[in-house]
This record gives sequence, structure tokens and C-alpha cells, in this order.
Amino acid sequence: MNQNFQEIKEKFNAADIDEKIEIYTTVQGLTVEQYKELLRMFPIKYLDRLEKAMG
Repeated sequence: MNQNFQEIKEKFNAADIDEKIEIYTTVQGLTVEQYKELLRMFPIKYLDRLEKAMG
């Protein structure tokens, strides 16, 4: 799973905002800590878009 998370992180880091939102809202099986780690990589100024996407 950690190998997988490393890949997700790399993909997330390289993604544009829409792709980041897509990854964050569709990825399954992460721990709370892993979600937090992705969130720390997310640009704060777009958080409202992420919140909307999460509904």
C-alpha cells in the first residue's frame, strides 16, 4: 500500500488543479494521515474548489 501511496503522491504532485481534485475525491483506501498529506500538497487558494467537489 505504501508503494501505491507513493505513486499516488507523485501523480498528485504533478497534476493540475482539476486532476488533483479528481485524484483526491476518487482515490480509495487511504488512511486519514495519507489524505492529510495530499491535502498539504494542495494549493490553499483552490481549497474552495476542492470543498465544492467533495459536496
